Formats: sequence, C-alpha cells, structure tokens
Amino acid sequence: MLNFFLQEGAEVAQDLEPIAQEKTLSIMDLLLTGGIAGQIIIVVLFVLLFVAVYIYFERLFAIKAASKMDGNFMNQIRDHVAKGNIQAAKVLCAQNNTPVSHLTEKGISRIGSPLEDINTAIENAGRLEVYKLEKNVSVLATIAGAAPMIGFLGTVIGMVLAFHELATSSGQAEMGSLAEGIYTAMTTTVAGLIVGIIAYMGYNHLVVKTDKVVHQMEATAVDFLDILNEPV
Repeated sequence: MLNFFLQEGAEVAQDLEPIAQEKTLSIMDLLLTGGIAGQIIIVVLFVLLFVAVYIYFERLFAIKAASKMDGNFMNQIRDHVAKGNIQAAKVLCAQNNTPVSHLTEKGISRIGSPLEDINTAIENAGRLEVYKLEKNVSVLATIAGAAPMIGFLGTVIGMVLAFHELATSSGQAEMGSLAEGIYTAMTTTVAGLIVGIIAYMGYNHLVVKTDKVVHQMEATAVDFLDILNEPV
C-alpha cells in the first residue's frame, strides 16, 4: 500500500513539473518576448542607461577631485600676499589645481587693479569653473526625462499591436498574439521608468555635490577679497 501511494505521488510530481517549468520566466525572456518594436526600445533604453551611469560616475569623480582643498591653503595665500611674494602665491595655486585655487590665482594675477576689477575677474573665472563642473550633467537630466517617455512609447506601440490583432481577427485573436503586444507595453514601461529613476537620482546627487563646490568657491572669493582689504 505504501509503495502504491509513493508511486502515485511520483507520477503527480512528474505531471506538475512541466507546469512549474512553463511558469518560470527569466528577465531576459521577459525583455525579448515583446516583439521587434519592444526589443528596439529596450536596446535604446539600455544604451541610455549605460550613458547615464557613465556620466554619473565620471562627473562624481571629477567633482570629488574638485572639492579637495588644503585647509591651510588660504592661510598660506594670506602670508604670501602680506609679504608681497606674489609669485610664491601663484605657484601654490598651481600646485593645488582645484577650482578654488584657480579663482584665487585669477585674483592674485589682478593684484594692483581696483577691487571691483578683481571681483569681476574672479566671478568670470568662477562661471568657467562651474561650467566645467556641470559638463554633461544636462545630458543626465535629459535622459531622466526622455527614458520614461520612450518607455511609454513602447506601451502605446504594444497596445496598438494588441488592438490591431483584435481588429483584424474580428475579436477572435489568439492569446499568444495579444500577449506579445501586452509584453511590449509592460516591459518597455518598466524599463523606461527604471532608467529614468536612476538618471534622475544621479542628476540630483550631482547637483547637490556641485552646489557644495560652488559654495566653497564663493567663500574662497570672499576670503581673498578680505585679504586684499586687510590693513598693511
């Protein structure tokens, strides 16, 4: 009797195994089951994702390098300027090679001019440094907005394919044909939203990092002008 139940259980398990295997769906299968239109949009979204990730990390490392600053930098500049050793101050700025040192070097090169001219020169140099920091960040913002729209385009195409199949078959379309259009709609929407969210979060993080460097440059410019205003 026990052998009978064991045999019956094994047969049931064998019958259920194909069903379980049929329900298993990998991510790659999900992405590639949406038809040609869906596959093209998925490829475009993957390219946008690669570009977004590359820009994010490239800018992140660049901004981190730009934010590094010796805490004793301005004190050394103050000492050199007070002693009239302008060349040593310029050499110190060249050794640091940061946006803050570039602004300071621009101000040092204008020593002897009116303070208004020095301030204008520093502001112009600051705009150039900010432009360098924000290089390609706008592309990240564009991807953050465009990726979900491309995903929604896939949604529309998928639904059009599904309803076209219904229309041409007089309402008797096969479920497989309808599923292909629905796959196209769902997979492209999810992929577009994922790429858009990643790009949006990366963009905002870079903006915060850039704002910190800009604030650092503004504080340095004020400190340098205060050095020039100090009584001899």
